[in-house]
Amino acid sequence: MLFWIFAGLAVFLINIYLPAALYLPTEGFKRHIGPRDEMPEPGIMANRARRALKNYQENIPFFLTFGILALIIEDANMQYAIWGAQAFVISRFFYTLFYLYPISLMRSTMFTIGFLGMMLMAYALI
Repeated sequence: MLFWIFAGLAVFLINIYLPAALYLPTEGFKRHIGPRDEMPEPGIMANRARRALKNYQENIPFFLTFGILALIIEDANMQYAIWGAQAFVISRFFYTLFYLYPISLMRSTMFTIGFLGMMLMAYALI
């Protein structure tokens, strides 16, 4: 389970740095490493990455809570918790890709799989 918690955090870090990386082509490297007092207008991809990050920020606290509780609660069904965590992490990775390259139905499907994964993690605690 600990592996999947760290994997979820790794995907979260990718989501954090992705919008900044997508700004790089519009502002150049020299300005990118500076103080950025005025940000350039974000492109379509940077805006999509920011929205995907916002969605991840809304979901990661629940994922981490369920994952940590699964490690702490002795009677937790660890197999269900791991399956749920796997579903969440893998689907969140693909959610970001499908958000960047607008495949709406697949993006919604990945969100649903991630949500169901979290619900499985919660069920494992009962």
